[in-house]
Amino acid sequence: MNSDKNVADEPLALDILLVEDEESIRVTLCDDLESEGHRVLAVKDGSEARSLIDHRVFDVIVSDIRLPGCGGMELLHRSREKRPSTEVILITGYGTIESAVEALRAGAYHYVVKPFLNEEMLEHVGRIARLKQLEHDNLHLKEKLGRFEGFESIIGQSRVMREVVSTIQRVAKADASVLIEGESGTGKEVVARAIHDHSPRSDRTFMPLSCASLPETLIEAELFGHEKGAFTDARKARKGRFELAHQGTLFLDDVDDLELTAQVKLLRAIQEKTIERVGGESRIKVDIRLVTATKKDLAELVSKDEFREDLYYRLNVVTLKLPPLRDRPDDVPLLAEHFIRRHGGGRPYEIKPKIMEELIKYAWPGNVRELEHAIERGIALAGEARFLKKEHLLPPSGEFRSASKVGGRVDTLKEVVEDAEKDHIRMVLKLTRGHRAQAAKLLGISRKNLWEKLRDYDLDL
Repeated sequence: MNSDKNVADEPLALDILLVEDEESIRVTLCDDLESEGHRVLAVKDGSEARSLIDHRVFDVIVSDIRLPGCGGMELLHRSREKRPSTEVILITGYGTIESAVEALRAGAYHYVVKPFLNEEMLEHVGRIARLKQLEHDNLHLKEKLGRFEGFESIIGQSRVMREVVSTIQRVAKADASVLIEGESGTGKEVVARAIHDHSPRSDRTFMPLSCASLPETLIEAELFGHEKGAFTDARKARKGRFELAHQGTLFLDDVDDLELTAQVKLLRAIQEKTIERVGGESRIKVDIRLVTATKKDLAELVSKDEFREDLYYRLNVVTLKLPPLRDRPDDVPLLAEHFIRRHGGGRPYEIKPKIMEELIKYAWPGNVRELEHAIERGIALAGEARFLKKEHLLPPSGEFRSASKVGGRVDTLKEVVEDAEKDHIRMVLKLTRGHRAQAAKLLGISRKNLWEKLRDYDLDL
């Protein structure tokens, strides 16, 4: 379907498969549908139509029920199995209430009896086109509602994400260093880019570097560059990230992974606003806005002497904390729809409400990145199905994913309550010397209820 056109502008274009063995109907109906702007593939054989359904995507199938090779009802069932989003209109010259009910129960959109006017069929197809456009517009609206104005890369409408965006708006205009704290997969680089895009440096370079992706021996050359011959394979001079980010923003992700020796050199570059290439002797002035990100608590690392305190205070001028996905469950449906649109190739994949509820309840230890990979996997394994399956989206037996191993058996709450009740009944019966009427009164239950409990607990008193 042509998704960029509006109903008010021109007719919506649908991909239609027309299956009819009567040539006069096939030719004239095909012409009329094409005159409305639709793309029509017309065939006369049911077997050919079945093969097309297996290998191509159609918005609408218009098919006669009685066909050579394969009947319309079989095509309907095949279409519902392969692509539930495809609407099917069946045509017959032998209309009965029973066959109409059967077709509609099987999922047909409508049932048309010969002879019919082509205008009638055009009206049915037009309704389908309007419905599909409405579905498409709703998806766009939902995605738009899930985006913050001016911050289109940030998806969500939860309170915690509104606070994040508010903080970005405040800190972006300043030139102070920002430390972004958050678990892996929470979108720290997305936020760093948003800070850059809304800063006075937005027309300059945004230069990212993951400190976790490079060994200690290479991190200095990566940050500060190197001169020709500085080490083996250094055949020519090369600028480092500080120089490449000059007058722009340098984003250092996983700064908690920096070794102490690299931390010393980073601190010196920040303080002096100059760098020295590996193997070089001259100092090079650099003007950068520094944004860093950590998946660990840097203050705790400082207390363990695993991170320099003076560097920590240089980086931590402004702190921005990103919430894990488990703390913003209301954003899961918006993010899921966003990733479906990103990875779905234009196909209208959906997640059933019950499965979406489970996605919302799931802890997502890998955060937004894990959700995106889950949606990618669900789409890759969906085949021709419209709805993404739970087993493709969530790990098996994820119920106790983050639980500790428990040795031995633990009594259930019901067993604990029953044991306490039995002990209490024994004690009261001892006090009353086995007098059940008095015991029942003290226990606040009827004699019948006490008798039933004595029977159920096998108490022979």
